[in-house]
Amino acid sequence: MDIRNQHYNLGEWNDLIERSLADSNSEPLLNLAGDPDPIYDAIFVGGGAAGRFGAAYMKAMGGRPLIIDAWPFLGGSCPHQACVPHHLFSEAAEELDRMRWFSDELFFPKFDSSRASILELVKVFLAGRGTAHAFMNWQTKEQLEAEYVLNAHATIIDKNTVEAAGRRFTTKNLVLSMGARPVDPEIPGLDLDGVYDFVSLVEELDYEPTQCVIIGGSKVAMEYGSFFNATGCETTIVSRSPLMRTKALHHVDEDLRTYVVDGMRKRGMTILEGAHPVSVNGTNGRATSVTVRLESGEEAELATDFVFLGTGERPNVGQAQEALGIDVGETGRVVVNKRMQTSVPGVYAVGDMIDGPMEMFKARKSGVTAARNIMGEDLEFDFTEYPDFLHTTYEVTWVGLTEAEARAAYDDVIIIQMPPYVEGLDTPNLPLPCAEGTMLYAFRKPELSGFQKLVVDGTSRKVVGAHHVGYGAKDAFQYLDYLIHRPEGLTIDTLGWMNELFLNPEHFVQLSRLRAGRKRLENL
Repeated sequence: MDIRNQHYNLGEWNDLIERSLADSNSEPLLNLAGDPDPIYDAIFVGGGAAGRFGAAYMKAMGGRPLIIDAWPFLGGSCPHQACVPHHLFSEAAEELDRMRWFSDELFFPKFDSSRASILELVKVFLAGRGTAHAFMNWQTKEQLEAEYVLNAHATIIDKNTVEAAGRRFTTKNLVLSMGARPVDPEIPGLDLDGVYDFVSLVEELDYEPTQCVIIGGSKVAMEYGSFFNATGCETTIVSRSPLMRTKALHHVDEDLRTYVVDGMRKRGMTILEGAHPVSVNGTNGRATSVTVRLESGEEAELATDFVFLGTGERPNVGQAQEALGIDVGETGRVVVNKRMQTSVPGVYAVGDMIDGPMEMFKARKSGVTAARNIMGEDLEFDFTEYPDFLHTTYEVTWVGLTEAEARAAYDDVIIIQMPPYVEGLDTPNLPLPCAEGTMLYAFRKPELSGFQKLVVDGTSRKVVGAHHVGYGAKDAFQYLDYLIHRPEGLTIDTLGWMNELFLNPEHFVQLSRLRAGRKRLENL
């Protein structure tokens, strides 16, 4: 279906996308310039965040990119099955958490758990997810002026040739951006009904779960588990390693971890760390329990009607590896240098195809890095240091070194923390830190008002780490990340002289100002 000269509005795009998804025999969507047999500067195989941003940047630089994607939309899994639903569910968990704690208090009605539904929120997401896709299809065509072929599987012939939609396309460079998929652990019983991952949850759930066992201790496990539990679904997490101690997470401060995990347990979740799932068991083809080997070595059977897998993802590298001979590492991800170049000249890999955090900043910036190098720049992207976050019923955000890491690297480490750990001080009654989202907690349930820690090198006075549990800090941490990783860094003196927007302890401005006057810094 040639859409080059069609200028659909968002509603028309949404209808076209939905029709294409509903019909497995629907036509490819071709947004191609009219010249025959063009040679592209790059073909981006995959139009998710990495491919779309890379192609758009290349077009802006004067290059000619082509995006090919199997879905009838751009944007990839994030708005369709992954990060957008998890943000929706996490926001619901935050609201539900507040309603539960304040049930029948102040202006809150008595909490009615029967109205809190996982299935209903899934339906809310499904009803609205097409709007983001419609906009990205429209924007990429009408404003960013990038060519694309959608609703068509790409077959890589060689590093200069890709087939899709019954046509053969030629390119000077190839950028692999096919994304990743959930990986199932090797556990008997995962084929039973009632076993889901984050993809099948939104695509296939057709009943309301009442008991959930989550296998895995990933971000996905913690975030979705917090949502399930907040709705009233009895939730147990089974994790081989302590939560927030998985290889995928770095720089997690132990005090922050303790506050988060204790808070999850306080809200009624069962967390089994050091436990190994043995099997998913069922009756009449449906999951009814999970057998778990506990840290003690004993086995336990956990009753459930809903098993959720939070065990990680692997990229879709098979066909590309076979056609191109690219190097793939032990993690199953494509090996690249800091310019996103693979072992095969002229072939790049970006986004979830490569190692590093499976975060949006890495996807978008790696796509742009590939594009800029293809267009002649000598640009490296190092994503080994970055701000990170996850959701429970809080926003949990951190950047830089933990206290323990700082003490291993510096002789004089200063901690600015709220609430403080002072022996004999009744800090459970301290309504600090508090800011947007936690003011009611601070005044009525102060132990729930959050946690913050700033880590400072006392000799140079530079901030080397920041850690926060609460709300409203994520945006600030993007800037803290930039400031502390500059060559000149960010000193406690500079931080303490910023203009705070009261109340905002997530920025650590006020507490830094209370200590910055001392020539020799002390803990606070």
